[in-house]
Amino acid sequence: MNFLQMSARRRLWSTIAAVVLGAAASTAQAQEWPSKPVRIVVGGPAGGTADALARIVAEGLGQSTGKPVIVEAKPGAAGAIAVAELLKSPHDGHTLLLIQGGIVTETPQAYPVTYKPFSDLKPLVQVSRQGLILLGNADLAPRNLKELVAHIKSQKGGMDYASYATGMRGHTSGVQFARLAKVELKHIGYKGSPPALQDVMGGHVPLMFDGPATALPLVKAGKVKAFAVNFPARITALPDVPTFTELGYPALNEVGWMGLWSTADLSATIQSKVRELTLQYLQQAKVRQRIEAMGMEAGLPLTPDELSKDLRAGYERQGELLRSIQYKPE
Repeated sequence: MNFLQMSARRRLWSTIAAVVLGAAASTAQAQEWPSKPVRIVVGGPAGGTADALARIVAEGLGQSTGKPVIVEAKPGAAGAIAVAELLKSPHDGHTLLLIQGGIVTETPQAYPVTYKPFSDLKPLVQVSRQGLILLGNADLAPRNLKELVAHIKSQKGGMDYASYATGMRGHTSGVQFARLAKVELKHIGYKGSPPALQDVMGGHVPLMFDGPATALPLVKAGKVKAFAVNFPARITALPDVPTFTELGYPALNEVGWMGLWSTADLSATIQSKVRELTLQYLQQAKVRQRIEAMGMEAGLPLTPDELSKDLRAGYERQGELLRSIQYKPE
């Protein structure tokens, strides 16, 4: 055996050893997880929808692992601040992220971001599924969507509608609805649902597309009226509000979801453990009922690959809509 052959063999055995040692280290790390308190970073304010869902997940992980699970709100920049917190933390599974799928499909196209949505983040579990509700000021004359469309057409210059963030689904859902119903709607963007809802209740802006968690209490209190929801089925908490599909607008049917995420490079064994424990908890009837009470459905047990495929499709749909209105990230 000559010198070159000996060198090649040594390199081969070195590579094999590195792979074996790496796999052993990964397995050992997974067996130890969690070795300390787990932190779930939330892409939203304390008391908001993501925060409430994170506390449900934290409760389940805490019960199954026997370790403390802390929920920490990191609102702002359409979720980008929470993502930055996850990425700068050790990539060992002791920091996770609870945030909407829009952090991949919407935020990177609406605002400048520093993360790479499809290579830095890994969706692990779909925690909840929800649609947006078309809301109106409580004093609006129309009683249903058909009457609303006729009313908008009767208004010179159309009508205004609010969204919780420019460039996000609350904005583009209005674009879609206006095109399908052949009405004129002017978008007014806000920084979050609360100020937008305040102006809808006050009559300053007549319409808005908003998520069920923030809209539901106001609809039930009669402070705003709900015309339709862009979800495949009626919301359990609002059984009298029809879907857009029922009313002849199936193209407005789009499911949004919130999920538990990790960094993309987290050990596959730890990813599987987090998924398994979270999904087991979400299957409990009492947990699903808590999520339904918030105007959402419990998530489906989709794999990370299935979730990623759904996100890529959503990214393309949102991008096409934003390009069609020549939207530029702010």
